[in-house]
Amino acid sequence: MSPISPMTTSATARTHAVKAAGEDSLRFAVLGPVRAWRGTHELDLGSPQQRVVLAALLLRPGRPVTVAELVDAVWGDEPPPAAVSVLRTYASRLRKVLEPGRDAGEPPRVLVSAAGGYLARVPEGSVDLDVFEQRVAEAKKLRALGAMSAAADLLRAALDGWAGTPLAGLPGPLAEAERSRLAEERLATLETRLDTEVRLGRHSEVIAELAALTGEHPLRERLCRLLMLALYRSGRQAEALAVYHRTRGTLVAELGINPSASLQELHGRILTADPTLDPTPPETEAEPWMPLAAGYMVRPAQLPADLATFTGRQAELRQIQALSPGDGTPPATVLISAIGGMAGVGKTTLAVHLAHRLAHRYPDGQLYINLRGFDPTGSAMPSGEAIRVFLDALGVPSQRIPAHLDVQAALYRSLLANRRMLLLLDNARDTEQVRHLLPASPGCLAIVTSRNQLTGLIVNEGARPLTLNPLTWAEAHEFLVRRVGAARLTAEPEATDEIITRCARLPLALAIIAARATARPGFPLEAIAGELRDSRGSLDAFAGGEPTTDVRAVFSSSYEALSAPVARLFHLLDLHPGPDISAPAAAALAGLPLRETRGLLAELTRAHLLTEHSPGRYTLHDLLRAYAAERIATEETPQERDRATERLLCWYLHTAGAAYSHLAPHRRRIPLRPPPPGCHPLTFTSHDEALTWCEAERPNLVAAVHQAAAPPRPRLAWQLAAALWGFFYLRAHLHDWLDTAQSALDAARDTHDRVGEAWSLNDLAVALTLTHRFDEAIDHLKQAMTLCREFGDTPGRSQAMGNLGNAYLQLGRLDKAAEYIRRSLVLDRAHGSAWGEGLALAKLGDIYQRLGRFDKAIDHLERSLTILRAGGNRWGEGVTLDILGTVHHRLHRHDDAIQHYHQALGALRDIGNRWNEGETLDHLGGTLLAAGDPEAARTRWRQALAVFQEFDHPRTEEIRGRLSRLDERGPDSSAQPQGEAETSA
Repeated sequence: MSPISPMTTSATARTHAVKAAGEDSLRFAVLGPVRAWRGTHELDLGSPQQRVVLAALLLRPGRPVTVAELVDAVWGDEPPPAAVSVLRTYASRLRKVLEPGRDAGEPPRVLVSAAGGYLARVPEGSVDLDVFEQRVAEAKKLRALGAMSAAADLLRAALDGWAGTPLAGLPGPLAEAERSRLAEERLATLETRLDTEVRLGRHSEVIAELAALTGEHPLRERLCRLLMLALYRSGRQAEALAVYHRTRGTLVAELGINPSASLQELHGRILTADPTLDPTPPETEAEPWMPLAAGYMVRPAQLPADLATFTGRQAELRQIQALSPGDGTPPATVLISAIGGMAGVGKTTLAVHLAHRLAHRYPDGQLYINLRGFDPTGSAMPSGEAIRVFLDALGVPSQRIPAHLDVQAALYRSLLANRRMLLLLDNARDTEQVRHLLPASPGCLAIVTSRNQLTGLIVNEGARPLTLNPLTWAEAHEFLVRRVGAARLTAEPEATDEIITRCARLPLALAIIAARATARPGFPLEAIAGELRDSRGSLDAFAGGEPTTDVRAVFSSSYEALSAPVARLFHLLDLHPGPDISAPAAAALAGLPLRETRGLLAELTRAHLLTEHSPGRYTLHDLLRAYAAERIATEETPQERDRATERLLCWYLHTAGAAYSHLAPHRRRIPLRPPPPGCHPLTFTSHDEALTWCEAERPNLVAAVHQAAAPPRPRLAWQLAAALWGFFYLRAHLHDWLDTAQSALDAARDTHDRVGEAWSLNDLAVALTLTHRFDEAIDHLKQAMTLCREFGDTPGRSQAMGNLGNAYLQLGRLDKAAEYIRRSLVLDRAHGSAWGEGLALAKLGDIYQRLGRFDKAIDHLERSLTILRAGGNRWGEGVTLDILGTVHHRLHRHDDAIQHYHQALGALRDIGNRWNEGETLDHLGGTLLAAGDPEAARTRWRQALAVFQEFDHPRTEEIRGRLSRLDERGPDSSAQPQGEAETSA
């Protein structure tokens, strides 16, 4: 066990303690002595009795503990006469320790008075027990899915968080009871971890640990079973049998009972050398995950384009290429090359060129990501976001991506296991940002670039460092020859030498000046050298330590050569919050027509002040963004900067609103103000066009919500988040949905925007329902209903009621679901919402069919269809037809059911609702089988399986099982009992 100290904070705790991040974050330990830290400083928590009070609150975070309960926790049945007074003194002292900077009149934020007692208000993940339980829960999910190696890693990490006996040294009945409970929880987790290791074929490695544990706990049969199995699989049959006889003797002597039936059975199988006990090859462990990738035929090839004019760096290329075997044999270990050096020295260019050279040695693909480690806006990419990008590239549906960083990393390593892949991790800030992105299995090469020397990566991960210096003189000269031409350089050798000197042989600076010289073929090189000589400055944040490495002077010489409109667009680009920008967005930022903006962007690209990384999409290098920030601060007034930001955010809002009209055409409209002058949002002609735009702009849309959430534009934040509802719903980007909806809700609340708060509560609740966080969703929806009632928003109140009914419906609370859906139906009819009325009737029909009241179900569903068809609501129509098909199926009216399912498929396919299409295909297969057509059923179930695999539907394995059973039955499959078909509906 490793003690929890200020230097061993878990990654999961850091991930979840969002508001506790930074130097002032609070962390607590109860899995050992009760301790607390603020940042890296350990706090003095006082006497053992005072620590009992804190422990009692930490064991029930966010829930009140009464004074009576605390008295009992500290003193049990014999409290002192002044117990309550002493208890309040303990609470007061703890508040001073936990919040030393709190003013006298300011209410406590951590140890809060509540319900006749106190509660601890601490961020999720700030208590080591919380981290432990989260890891164990996620590990159980991974085990259930067959990802044993990832589960073992996570269980090991969970157990490593323990620092000894829980609540060590604390008196009182609470501590005693909790010590017993937590010790049992730890031992059960340890058993699960050892079971996982044995399943992975690591039986020999765990024998010593199991032998010690069975000695400590001779009555725990699971430990005995694992030790017997590990010994037998290690060729030690006699010892395995001896363990059984020893355990049996202990049980008989101490308890008067024989071993359990399962242990006796294992004993018999070992006696007979049952071949089914032999270990399976451990390399097959990764197979359960393979459908995630194999179903998509994913072989990522994400490397950016190689530079056609690349030159030099031959020694560096040979050094890194020597790491990777050229004979086709996989390396015995993970290969990591850490390329470091100053900004603009050409780390990325070299890494991309090298990766293209080596790509053929890594047949399973190449992954690339810009970690934005030195982004001037401070928006370095978190490790969790980077892993989610890679998991997406490897074919993992967004709904399947786990919530916590540790589990994401474990899944990521599992998917890379036994693959030969090349990873390019560009522009890393530090070792911690990269660590979770490194593969764990041999056969992969990771190339990491950073401005920092990644010492931790070199020391702990065995990375091979390579520090790039500026080009040699010969390389710099050849660099200019490739771009400007040998004739001009030969004609002006002195000017050429001065340009190389002024650019400090820095590739980025040389590229900018070469572009300028190429754009002005009639200018002598001496004129360019003279401008460099006369316009010296300093780019303090990016100086290389020598006067000649002055990037600002290089940028200024290129910037001053731009026309005024191009220069203005360049520095305005600093206001854009996302990783890249499209031409229409740039036009809104500048307040210019799109055609004119495209010309300005082309000029910036030719001057190498902007990179067109894909057609019509542009990125700024971080040094250039820093320079743009400096220029805009001096060349634009604060009012103009605000107007440009307003145009940009309104462009995203109104374009997202146009997409919303296609993706959720019958949902109530978001109240938008007209866009400002110079902002020309896009329009769309089809559902697919709107969806494609949303996917391309997703990172920028998320960043725009966060940018708008700060004053003075919080209204734009909740409106933009609301406009993304249809997109996030269809594509199930649940991480982004929860993130933006919560940011919008916080912004609305901070500015007391009650309308925005109600919208955000409602939309956030839908995302929470999809993630099965039903209690939170129900709470949010009740708050939304209250707000809407207060300011008279009947449509909003009705929508919240309908969503609340749906949450209860998903929970199986049909009585509560019916209550709220009926109430929403009344309101929908009162304010004339055909969308709401039709959906409410369909939901009530679903409730009735679940209850077996088929006449009422059909009545409600047919009335729903009439309303939905009258309004052209194909989404609602498709779902309603599917439920009608289910009703007829359960009534054994198979022809009617099949007809309704076909009609449902037509409606759902019209709008691209693939999720519900898969459900309907599944239901149709069940009815065809019940109708005596197993071949048609097989066809439909195969179609459903393809859709379910695309979205990682929770019923994917159920469909596979049906197909398997259908294949086993053969031509007599039509004799299948009706019950199974009912299950499919």
